[in-house]
Amino acid sequence: MRIAILGAGHMGSWLAKELSSGHEIAIYNRTPEKAKTVASALRNTNVLPSIAALEQFKPDMLINAVSLQNTMEAFEEAAKHISRECIIVDVASVKSGIPEYYAKSGRRFVSLHPMFGPTFANVEALEDENAVIIRESDPEGAAFFRKLFERLRLRIFDYTFSEHDQMMAYSLTVPFASTLVFAACMNSKAVPGTTFKKHMKIAKGLLSEDDHLLAEILFNPNSLVELEKVANRLEFLKHIIRGKDYEEARKFFAKLRKNIS
Repeated sequence: MRIAILGAGHMGSWLAKELSSGHEIAIYNRTPEKAKTVASALRNTNVLPSIAALEQFKPDMLINAVSLQNTMEAFEEAAKHISRECIIVDVASVKSGIPEYYAKSGRRFVSLHPMFGPTFANVEALEDENAVIIRESDPEGAAFFRKLFERLRLRIFDYTFSEHDQMMAYSLTVPFASTLVFAACMNSKAVPGTTFKKHMKIAKGLLSEDDHLLAEILFNPNSLVELEKVANRLEFLKHIIRGKDYEEARKFFAKLRKNIS
């Protein structure tokens, strides 16, 4: 298969690496040197000098792995230079506007969410990581990526677009918000213990991410519902602390242990 990849960042370069064995890959990046660096280390991989060069490459599949804020623009520009038969693919962690674009385009598509950001995951060992395949995706295209994810021993989840956004409000917004609040309360004079240092490492990793990505995850329409739950639990914890209620604290800890078991 001839596969074009837009974006030579962490996700784009990882996909190029995994797909270059057995497929012909062409990478485009606004900074050509970045694409050249990725391509030079891989087999069957070339660099597209421009988006228009897609016309000569004639991809069977186009994977959009650019930054979140540029996803729609990249799709619209690439669409001018690919055939109607080309399957288009996104790997966005936030799907806002993407279902509408696909419906308007009338093209075959696959929507994925590899749930292992470059900040924390070891892409050389993904056995404990997860990936989402959107149910509305083209069956042939979805099967292609399912086979890839199974080879990498990823845990695969199937959600609709709506189910995906609801789940991401829980699995992304809650830990992101918790980490941001931790960072907001930072005291430079603190003497860090082991737990503090672990939280600090997570906070530094999270805040190294793109601002637009962080904001879009927080702006998920379902985020406030989940954050209200967090606020309610925090109020309950404050109630326990004010009353120095050891019995209630014990029950609370037992419930938490059950939650994470």
